[in-house]
Amino acid sequence: MNASSSKKTLKRVAAVAALFSIAFGAVTWAALESAEVVVLRTFDADGIAHASRVWIADDEEGRAWIEAAEPQKPFYVRLVARPEVELLRGVETHAMRAVAFPGAEGHRRIRELLAAKYGWRDVWVGLLVDTSASVAVRLEP
Repeated sequence: MNASSSKKTLKRVAAVAALFSIAFGAVTWAALESAEVVVLRTFDADGIAHASRVWIADDEEGRAWIEAAEPQKPFYVRLVARPEVELLRGVETHAMRAVAFPGAEGHRRIRELLAAKYGWRDVWVGLLVDTSASVAVRLEP
């Protein structure tokens, strides 16, 4: 292989890698943002609001549920300490109380709700984020 063909091969590999990266990013963006995403405002010990974008699913009784992919997530730590939160859903803001459901049953519940609502998006994100220790959170008015 001469230097010219090595450069052509390297350019092709770089082009394929770039296309793969763009496609991967586009699919990931679509998975995360092309269905309902809400803003959850949690409050720290000083009362300062922190906004987090999260998926949400309603159960058969119309109650809203969200997921903390892992219990160390800052928004989850804040809502456990101060369960009064604000939910921005659509154009409305709702004062809510967050009730955590740690453990296997809560995990199973939120995984079922999110899988049913988000479908392929949930599968894709599951390939990128480990939700095996996720915690379910029900939002109550």
